[in-house]
Parts: sequence; structure tokens; C-alpha cells
Amino acid sequence: MMRGIWDRETVALMLIAALMPVALAWLWFGGAEAGARLLFTLAISGVWHLIFMLLRAQRPSFSVVIFAFSIAMFSPENLTLFQMVLGISFGIVMAELVFGGWGRNVLNPGTITLAFLGFSFPAAPWPEILLPVAWAAIPTAFLGVVLGLMPSRVILSTVAVLALGWILGAGVEPVLIAAMLVLVVLVSDPVTSASTHLGGLLYGLAYGGLVILFSNYWLEAAPMQLCISAALLTTLAAPLFDETAISVWLAQRKRRHG
Repeated sequence: MMRGIWDRETVALMLIAALMPVALAWLWFGGAEAGARLLFTLAISGVWHLIFMLLRAQRPSFSVVIFAFSIAMFSPENLTLFQMVLGISFGIVMAELVFGGWGRNVLNPGTITLAFLGFSFPAAPWPEILLPVAWAAIPTAFLGVVLGLMPSRVILSTVAVLALGWILGAGVEPVLIAAMLVLVVLVSDPVTSASTHLGGLLYGLAYGGLVILFSNYWLEAAPMQLCISAALLTTLAAPLFDETAISVWLAQRKRRHG
């Protein structure tokens, strides 16, 4: 990381600040139940951070707050305490801590945890987010882009695809709320999203395209479920998008310089 104040924890704190509009709106409408879910998720993930700190002499990261918020907000409802502990532990250990912590992970731990919970306990209902919470995604995306935390090309390309689908009558209206929230909280993660310009465009196009595809052909899935699945597949393909962008750049450079 760069020297000075621009270390990993500064980025994590700024990302928490950018997510505040969505977080506060969700807590406001969710009330005590939402607050309890957040505290529970934060406690379990904090314990794992503490364990790895003692084992590796590696300090915990503020990124645990981002992880806890995404799980508390998007995870299936009516799960037992054991099921939640199992899912949280699997996601934060296998997708983040074993790689050395946030900033070194390949996949977003929130996306992995939510996919694990959805696949393991398919009978659990997925949450339905209220429209006012979705509106809070706009200032969150604005803050993320202005602060240089969320790639604007990913957000703009996703919005363009979803808007085109809405104009063409592709039936994306029921999933727009979930799609936009998953976009700003999970898909636009600066660590695991595509890092090249062309790769970022392909990354956003892929996420938006998968949301439209699933909304038309995965009819039994809840909006949050199909958006999480789209986010998982898109994140898995992020290295491929970056590799494609690098290959295109090399081909252009070879054509210009021989």
C-alpha cells in the first residue's frame, strides 16, 4: 500500500462512510431487528478477526463492518443462530482471512457468504428491501465514485444495461431495487471488481446482463437471490475481464509499434 494516510484501513473507513446513506436508511426502516442482526453479524465476524490476529499477529480491519452490514442486510431470513454462524464463518474465513485479510482477497466475502447461505438453506425466504432504502443507493454510489472507491465504469455500465432492459420491456422492474443495492454494496467492491477500464465496463455489463437474464428465466427465484447469484458469477469472471482488456491493449500496442 502507499505510504502516509492512504493505507488499507483508510480506504476501508472511507468505504464505510460512502455506504452510510444505505446503512442508515436500512437501519431506520428495519428498526431494532435490523440493528440486532448487524450487531450479531459484527460480533461473529469480529471473533474470527480476533482469532486470525492472534494466530498471525495481523491486526483486525475496519472492513469487518462492511462485511457485517452486507450480511445483515441481504442474508435470508428466519435462519437459526447456528445456520447464521456457519455461513458467516465460512464466508469470512474462506473468502477473506485465509488470503491475508481485506485487500488481498480474490472474492468478496459478503457475496460468498450470501451465496453459501442461499445454496445451503434454500427454503429460507430472502428479504424484500423497501424502496426508500434503494433510493439511498444513489448518494452512496455518488460518494463512492467521488472518493475514488467505487469504479464509475462498473456503475455506469450496469445502470446502462438495466435502463436499456427497462426501456425494452425486459421485465426488470421487480428486481431493480435489489439489483441497485447489490451493485453498490457488493459488485462495486474496489478489491474484487475488475481493475482495468475495459474490464470494468465488461464487468458491469455482465452483472446487468445476468440480472436481466435471471429475472426472465429464473422465475421462482426471489429478486435478492438472483441478484446475489449474478454478483457471484460476475465476480468469478472479473479476472477474465481484466485478462481480456490486457490482451486487447497488447494487440493494439503490437499493431501500432510492430
